[in-house]
Amino acid sequence: MTLRPRTVTLTSGAILIVVLTALASWLPVPYVVLSPGPTANTLGTDGSNGEVISISGHATYPTSGHLQLLTVSLRGGPGRRMDLVTALRAWFDPHDAVVPTKVEFPDNPTPQQVEKRNAEDMELSQSAATTAALTQLGIPIERDIVVKSIQEGAPALGTLKAGDVVRSVDGKPASTPESVSSAIQAHTPGDPVSMTVERGGKTLTLQVPTAANEQGKARIGVEQAVRQTYPFQVKIGLQDVGGPSAGMMFALGIIDKLTPGELTGGQFVAGTGTIDDSGKVGPIGGIQQKLAGARAAGARWFLAPADNCGETHGVVPKGLRVVKVSTLKEAYADVTAIGQGKAAALPTC
Repeated sequence: MTLRPRTVTLTSGAILIVVLTALASWLPVPYVVLSPGPTANTLGTDGSNGEVISISGHATYPTSGHLQLLTVSLRGGPGRRMDLVTALRAWFDPHDAVVPTKVEFPDNPTPQQVEKRNAEDMELSQSAATTAALTQLGIPIERDIVVKSIQEGAPALGTLKAGDVVRSVDGKPASTPESVSSAIQAHTPGDPVSMTVERGGKTLTLQVPTAANEQGKARIGVEQAVRQTYPFQVKIGLQDVGGPSAGMMFALGIIDKLTPGELTGGQFVAGTGTIDDSGKVGPIGGIQQKLAGARAAGARWFLAPADNCGETHGVVPKGLRVVKVSTLKEAYADVTAIGQGKAAALPTC
């Protein structure tokens, strides 16, 4: 049997297409793909049927509706290969974003560093959410300044120990890490600083050596941290989720559980935003993917950080209304209005 020239050409072309497709599927590209990720109701249960937010040692109240936190799924990045076909497919998906790896991970971390960073961010987010929620409710929180670590070769090495609770510096109460640093820097480098600390149940007054830092100011060479002790237990459990962007929604969920009445009035409210101890709501990444994820989950309302408002223009799904928030106090008032059917005048992006 003899193949005609056209048949040979078509066969060769088909083989070439198959080969090129296979190569494209294998060929790595320096991009990551951001897609709408899983969502969870902070008033509900996690994947293992445990409560997302559980509170013990304090009265709690029934809740209803949704205070939905949102996530972004990431394909590619450190330790995970992104191929050309997947990147091209995502490029044409209106809900996905294709971003250079060096933009998403400018410091070129290892996979282990990314995982550790995400876990730490989530832990800090949960702590800040608890602090912000309890502060808004007027519930007192005990805050201690502790020595987190001591630098190698630091002046304080051998005098202070990691875990020491700093009570005062030169007789003045240690209220914040900044106040401790300012009191130390008021000394002439080389002169000792009098610090009162608690260690192992004992109160010690120590003379801590100093040295000059790069700016010529006194330093003792320790890393400080704020340890917060709450009057009851607030536990946040969520599987396989990292990062800081759920802070605001965690805080709203905590407030709803600790106060009488159902905050949402049964409405489906989604949202995103970091939070700090004072209740300030900060910007997040992947707002477009979170908008899509919120609507797909059934949300009608979306709380967005004010700093992200510009990114929502033209990408808000039909049936979803975006409400601009800057603080936890604003977010709480907005959800209250939504639950009471008085949302017409809420600020939008």
